[in-house]
Amino acid sequence: MDKQLKIKNEILDKPSIERALTRIAHEIIEKNKGAKNIYIIGIRSRGDVLAMRIADKINEIERIKVPIGAVDITLYRDDYDRVTKALVKSTELPVSVDDKDIILVDDVLYTGRSARAAMDVVIDYGRPKTIQLAVLIDRGHRELPIQANYVGKNVPTNKNEMIILKLEASDGEEKVLLAEKEV
Repeated sequence: MDKQLKIKNEILDKPSIERALTRIAHEIIEKNKGAKNIYIIGIRSRGDVLAMRIADKINEIERIKVPIGAVDITLYRDDYDRVTKALVKSTELPVSVDDKDIILVDDVLYTGRSARAAMDVVIDYGRPKTIQLAVLIDRGHRELPIQANYVGKNVPTNKNEMIILKLEASDGEEKVLLAEKEV
């Protein structure tokens, strides 16, 4: 972890994250009147992990295996020319997006630029019926007119604060932390 960061608070622990993802899964099913037309697509690199977990919960609830995909937004970022050493990962959309209710999943919604880039990727692959956004944390400070349809937790932050998501699969522990950049 960056030594310039001071951990201020643990926002969510492992059980809280599970409850938030379960609630999001139920809300997705409710809004879409079932899961028959849903296609869940995670934004790499943490949104894709959360997308798989939400899809598993929907599968448990509805007994329907919803398709899962993942998008890499690196080349679609509006600051791509300023990003050095950007590691491009693969976009995996095993099913057509045409006429599907796409649920984009991201870990943290901040400026809205990642969500915009992800929508651009999806639209380059076809014409979905709808695109909806699910996020674990919404921290505010939008720079684009983008709003999540499903939110695990709203966490108002200052601009010098940041959200750190740790997932068991990659970090060995599972929690959401609020950190502050030390000046």
